[in-house]
Amino acid sequence: MSTIGKSVRMERIFDRNTGNAIVIPMDHGVGAGPIKGIENLQETVNKVAEGGANAVLGHMGLPKYGHRGYGHDVGLIIHLSASTSLAMDPNHKVLVTTVEEAIKVGADAVSVHINIGAEDEFEMLQGLGQVARKCDEWGMPLLAMMYPRGKKVRSEYDVDVVKHAARIGAELGADIVKTNYTGDPETFREVVKGCPVPVIIAGGPKVNSDRELFEMIEGSLEAGGRGVAIGRNVFQAEDPTNLIRRIAKLVHGGMSAEEVIEADKKA
Repeated sequence: MSTIGKSVRMERIFDRNTGNAIVIPMDHGVGAGPIKGIENLQETVNKVAEGGANAVLGHMGLPKYGHRGYGHDVGLIIHLSASTSLAMDPNHKVLVTTVEEAIKVGADAVSVHINIGAEDEFEMLQGLGQVARKCDEWGMPLLAMMYPRGKKVRSEYDVDVVKHAARIGAELGADIVKTNYTGDPETFREVVKGCPVPVIIAGGPKVNSDRELFEMIEGSLEAGGRGVAIGRNVFQAEDPTNLIRRIAKLVHGGMSAEEVIEADKKA
C-alpha cells in the first residue's frame, strides 16, 4: 500500500492546521442535469475556490475546471459512481470511472456512492471493496458516500442506520466517510465513535436558512465530525463565495453558529 501517496493527497483535502475539510460536491449534473448553480461548472468552481473550499467533487468533466492554474488552489475529487433520476431505480449506483482514469486527470482523491439497504446493495458493496483495494495500490484516498436508503430504512437520519452505514464504509476500506447528520450532537457522536476514519456530513436537501445550515455544521463538529460535503446548499446560494467564507469560520475557525451570524450583523 502506498501510504505516503495517501498522506500527501489527504493534505490537499483536509486543512493541515485544523484537520477538517470543506468539500463542495458538483456531481449533480449526471443525476439531475444542469440544475441551478452548476449550469456553468467553471464559474461555480471559481466561486467556491475563492471562498476557501478545500476541494470540489465531480465526474470526469470536472478536472478541466478543478485545477484552475490561478487563484486559490482547490483539491479535486473524482466521483466514480453514477445513476440518473430518469432511471427505473435511481438508487442503483454503478461504477463509470476507474481509479486509474482519475489518476490520469490529476485527482487528489476519488469517491463512490453506496446506498445501504437498496435492493442491489450487494453490487455496490462489491464495487466499494474493489475500488478500495485499487486505492490502496495507488495511494489514492477514497471518500465513501454512505447513505441508508431502502425499503427497510424508515428514516435516513436514524442514528442506528447512519452509524451502521458509516461503519461499513470504514470496514471496507474508505479513508473518509460522508453520511447524513442525525440531527443533534448526541446521536451523531455515536456515528463518529463507531467509525474509525474521518466523518464529514452531507448537506442534504436545501435548508430553509443559513442559521439552520450553520447549526447543523456546528453540531456535527461538536460531535467529532471532521467537516462538510455540501453541494446544493452552497452552489445554489445567492453568494456561494461568501457563504463558504462563513462556513470556514465554523469548520476551520472554531466559531459557533451564533457567533458567525452575529459577526454578519456587525459587518
